[in-house]
Amino acid sequence: MDDELVRTLLKEQHPDLAELELKEVIGGWGNQMWRLGEDLAVRMPRAHGSPEQLRKEHHWMPDLSARLPLPVPAPVRLCEPSDRFPNPWLITSWVHGVPAEHAPITDPAAADVLADFLQALHTEAPADAPVSDRTELPPGLGFPEVQEYVGRRDALRAVWEDAAAAPAWSGPPLWVHGDLHPANVIVADGTLTGVVDFEELGSGDPATDLASAWVLLPDGAADRFFERYQADEATVRRARGWAVTRALFLIAMGINGEKGIPGGKTHWGPAGQAALERLL
Repeated sequence: MDDELVRTLLKEQHPDLAELELKEVIGGWGNQMWRLGEDLAVRMPRAHGSPEQLRKEHHWMPDLSARLPLPVPAPVRLCEPSDRFPNPWLITSWVHGVPAEHAPITDPAAADVLADFLQALHTEAPADAPVSDRTELPPGLGFPEVQEYVGRRDALRAVWEDAAAAPAWSGPPLWVHGDLHPANVIVADGTLTGVVDFEELGSGDPATDLASAWVLLPDGAADRFFERYQADEATVRRARGWAVTRALFLIAMGINGEKGIPGGKTHWGPAGQAALERLL
């Protein structure tokens, strides 16, 4: 996938947009992305596992984006497979700012912004909504190599076991983002200004999103976040377990980057380390 392919596909399917400036955006996991003009983005799945995710976003995000208090990528056009490209692809609105992986959140007031955003998102999902893969905590803490790298294994295990022992979510399945980490939120002037990448959107336990209080916010801001959000004790306990797994994943990606493994991201390691320090 390159600029020439994207330009050709635009000319074939959306000629009214084909002459806008096109610039590839470095990053992304399941999708390769280009900025299209000032206010649009093109997202194209890298693998065959991602296409239906884009159809899911196109179906559910228009209604959700209209009631969320922060900018999110609102679908503009769903583009169909063709002989040139075998998967559906998506044109969305562009969310202005810088991903938190490159410009961490520093403003403590972002705790209120994040809490308000998640309260608006965490509403009861309809019966036919997709089910989040992160409805339940994984069966084990995992990441043994990373635990060895980090140390503090007893402290990590204690948080994990407490989260696993917490009562399960007993309310209705709620809409959850499912993948809140520094690459998927947008920052301007040190505060949270947008949320992107809703590929993991689904219905489930809000605890998976509440883990972001430790993963995204600056030191000391988690208490302010939970005071604003008002989660029950069991949900906070489960959220701590999700935060451990999310932090270990970030550190694992950092280790992969240090080893030169494709897909590794060296700069994610310090973000994961900082999240663990806040959590422990």
